[in-house]
Amino acid sequence: MALEIKILDYGDIELESSFLVLGRDCGRTRRVPTYGFLILGGPWPVVVDTGYRHNQIMESLGMRGLQFHENMIENQLARHGVRMGDVRYVMHTHLHIDHAGKDELFPMNTTVLVNRRELEYSVSGLMHPQYPAPDIKHLIDRLHTRDALRFEDLELSGMIELFPGCYLEAAGAHTEGSMNVHVDTNEGRAIICGDVIYDFNDQIVSPFHELHANEPRTTGNHGVSKREEKAAIKKLLANGAFLLPVHDKPAKIAHGQVVGRMDMAVPGPVVQSLPARNWFAA
Repeated sequence: MALEIKILDYGDIELESSFLVLGRDCGRTRRVPTYGFLILGGPWPVVVDTGYRHNQIMESLGMRGLQFHENMIENQLARHGVRMGDVRYVMHTHLHIDHAGKDELFPMNTTVLVNRRELEYSVSGLMHPQYPAPDIKHLIDRLHTRDALRFEDLELSGMIELFPGCYLEAAGAHTEGSMNVHVDTNEGRAIICGDVIYDFNDQIVSPFHELHANEPRTTGNHGVSKREEKAAIKKLLANGAFLLPVHDKPAKIAHGQVVGRMDMAVPGPVVQSLPARNWFAA
């Protein structure tokens, strides 16, 4: 079954640059998008990540939210002919402040799907206050409502099939419970990878302050080891034809390299082509 992914624009965030790429432009502010994803072509519409609750909540992290009327999730879905009640699953790459802020707008018969480890991690205090109380308390309400919440145990089960062409896998990076969503399109496998990657250029294409060949730069915001973070990025590059993070435009991948950048749909046109690196040229 060939699926397609539409990118949902939930607005921007202004934050300190080294939060995104370790050590880059410390003290300088950068503005980045916040995306969600609508998977179409399967038995029902599925949403991955729901953005942040409102602009003011980003101030708890010293950041600035820039979310406007057109960025509201119901308006983003309506652009693709989808209503909130049409969505069968809301899945989360993880539950940070800018990923799970609009779950309560979906009816309780829309099932929110998370990796169980991520809900456990969200209440551990290890990355507080990146898990705001209203978002997590809503998930506890779902925990006590029949069929409103679904858990997977991806670290133990390995990759699972949600429906034909859509698979879930433990990310092994960013947070202890992060997961990747694999989507089979007619142009190859696309992987929605949350915040395992923040910035393709400074982490992968021209890794900031990295000396070693094929060595990605980690983000400045991860709750696992640098070794795990780097390995997770390399695994994504080895297995995806397209990679879709939440704070950068999608990338087209070939032979472990970023060879192009996409816009607001996968499959879709390549809007920027990057030259292949010929490591063995004379």
